[in-house]
Amino acid sequence: MTSKEKTVLLLLAAINFTHILDFMVMMPLGNFLMPYFGINAGEFASAVASYNFAAFFTGILAAFFVDRYDRKKVLVLGYIGFLIGTLLCALAPTYILLICARIVAGLFGGLIGAQVMSIVADLIPYERRGRAMSWLMAAFSMASVIGVPLSLYLAKFFSWHAPFYLIVGVGIFVLFAVIKYVPSVTSHLLEGKPKVDILKTIRTTFSVPAQRAALLFSGAIMFGHFLIIPFINPYLEYNMGFSRDQTPIIYMVGGAVTIIGGLYWGRLADSHGKLKIFTIAGILSLFPVLIVTDLPVAWPFSVVLIPFGLWFGMANGRTITTQAMVSQVVQPSSRGSFMSFNSSFQQLFTGAASIVAGMVVYSDEQLRIYNYQWLGYISVGVIAICLLLARRLGVD
Repeated sequence: MTSKEKTVLLLLAAINFTHILDFMVMMPLGNFLMPYFGINAGEFASAVASYNFAAFFTGILAAFFVDRYDRKKVLVLGYIGFLIGTLLCALAPTYILLICARIVAGLFGGLIGAQVMSIVADLIPYERRGRAMSWLMAAFSMASVIGVPLSLYLAKFFSWHAPFYLIVGVGIFVLFAVIKYVPSVTSHLLEGKPKVDILKTIRTTFSVPAQRAALLFSGAIMFGHFLIIPFINPYLEYNMGFSRDQTPIIYMVGGAVTIIGGLYWGRLADSHGKLKIFTIAGILSLFPVLIVTDLPVAWPFSVVLIPFGLWFGMANGRTITTQAMVSQVVQPSSRGSFMSFNSSFQQLFTGAASIVAGMVVYSDEQLRIYNYQWLGYISVGVIAICLLLARRLGVD
């Protein structure tokens, strides 16, 4: 990759870092927010899902106009609104106002993911896109290994508001760097190229089997993964008896594994085929998820780290290959619209995962979590279906 490509990828990864951290940190804050607001598992799941459902709405709406503008401008607009929404989260004094703030953050956050993916797909050729996607997925790893543990320690020593202030502070620096160093992305607007017919794009998206399968495939991957995430911390603290000093280490180890693995997943996908590597990572991810959702009480914390690390690492491999494959099922002129649909479906399925998780599990007065193992069974079934859906995309 050229130095310019690396700079752009680094800054887009920085946007992803803050964007993903905002979403990720909400989930492990469950054992802070549930007692603070006096809410149960289902109400907490609704707070998590409110962001996703708002982002779904914006992503669908964005599909009607994003391909008419410079992708950088749309990204900057979405990022500014997202930072404002996150600041409102930090200031929220009640559960209802927290929900409202999450909705504001989600409305603007829904513009971010699709634009990041579209910019990468427009600037990086497909034969190098696996490595490019691994850079973006590294943001997920960094959010896990650095962002989430740091946020949880800040929440413990200050308050649950502190992680959101952290995200806003980092985001302001990232915003100015993106404005200065990321170039305009207007190749899809060049004269001589046919104007995009939005209604035609919608008809095509939902009538072409490969694109329809890609949306379902991408959303289902998120559903299967985020069934587990919201209740990791409450489960580890209230069921397993681990302390709030220990639980952040789960994310540090998981993030470290994904950082190391991310260096290889993208290269393996580019060398041996995205579909093949996705299949391997998908199958290997099935086993640890069954363990982490039904941990033996006698296991010490050091042993618990092993299945969590394996699960994070395998999930990262399937995510990298998923994004690379999905970005290839549509022509560049309509990629922004399609990726907005894709991002929206991911948000919809992620929000649905939180709601379903909140319906399956329940908590008692001591906040112990019950039926968590059933989320593992459902997750395995969903990922198994994704292994079949991947073959309908028509890409290798």
